[in-house]
Amino acid sequence: MGKIISIANQKGGVGKTTTAINLAASLAVLEYKVLLVDADPQSNSTSGVGFDPKNVKVGLYECLINDLNAEDVVLQPDIDNLWLLPCNIDLVGAELEMVQLPNREKMMKRVFEKIRNDYDFIIIDCSPSLGLITLNALTASDSVIIPVQCEYFALDGLARLINTIKIVQRTTNPNLQIEGILLTMYDMRLRLSNQVVEEVKLHFQQLVFDTIIHRNTRLSEAPSFGVPVINHDVESKGAINYLNLARELAQKNGLTRMTLEDKKVDEGVLG
Repeated sequence: MGKIISIANQKGGVGKTTTAINLAASLAVLEYKVLLVDADPQSNSTSGVGFDPKNVKVGLYECLINDLNAEDVVLQPDIDNLWLLPCNIDLVGAELEMVQLPNREKMMKRVFEKIRNDYDFIIIDCSPSLGLITLNALTASDSVIIPVQCEYFALDGLARLINTIKIVQRTTNPNLQIEGILLTMYDMRLRLSNQVVEEVKLHFQQLVFDTIIHRNTRLSEAPSFGVPVINHDVESKGAINYLNLARELAQKNGLTRMTLEDKKVDEGVLG
């Protein structure tokens, strides 16, 4: 049975979509079957793996509102082992339509129940809000990864999101776990970045991933080419960071017998 993981934080600009795309692609490179779900009306995950959202005629909206089977909507990027459940701007209206429907918090869960056995991982890119679509994603998920920017106000809103997760655990999904807090946009030259890392690790300890995502030009460039960073520049720090994250995630979930240290890629290996 595939594991469903939401990438969520109501704070914008923390690297949710970057993480969703590149974690999904890195897991695919490690030969896990992965479905990337674009649950953000901005459709950046859709465009980030090579599809123009304007040309997407059916997607997550139709699965939620029109009860279309996800297997009939899924697209395959030019990446082995990776599939995409796309979305377009129509998803904006989904929350308004869902409000009046029974069990509205569990509509996404019903979509994934039919297909989760087809994948090792289902990675959901959530929108920067705590609205009904994000609530659906959390209700459908086994766990959530929370990207946190290594900048001022890094912890701003994090307590609110964790409180929302606790509410979901009490009401619609008692099995929801925090997979981990992921530190992103780290610049080792900046004292502030190092202070944020220390503060987050002090407060959340074992919940923080060992892998830290560095600021990286190639990581920023990749979306403009419609590819994950590993396809843009496999030797870049961004590609190595996300490969290490994928390995750490696999290790945490008991999907490899190797130790985490053995599985990590050193920058010098690919240089």
